Amino acid sequence: MTAPQAIPTATKPVKPARWAADTVSMLREGARLRLDHSPQSLWGLDRVIAELRREHPPYEAVAQTLRGFGAYAGEVLVRAGGATWEEHNGDHWIRTPDGRLWDPIAEARRGFESDGSLRLLCRDALGV
Repeated sequence: MTAPQAIPTATKPVKPARWAADTVSMLREGARLRLDHSPQSLWGLDRVIAELRREHPPYEAVAQTLRGFGAYAGEVLVRAGGATWEEHNGDHWIRTPDGRLWDPIAEARRGFESDGSLRLLCRDALGV
């Protein structure tokens, strides 16, 4: 699980919202998985990540897909919890209203590599 981080406030990025929208489209068309930007929808993404992990592709082959999954999880936090995207040195973070920073893109990567969970990140960030 990604622990809250302390980094300086930075500019608001647009890219993660675009990555998330692309992910919603890709999964609707390719996997017939409907994502509605609810915290519950992250269960489905965690399952997709677990399926990818079981297939053992090289990380480079799924890196952009995982980035999209993490961006989608960030958009869930934005919509369900009033969080905002921030960019610092090319990295994209989510700041929740309580001031904590979260890295859902790295959490998606951890889900692929071992034990990360977008659903649990959302639960921790939103307290639900």
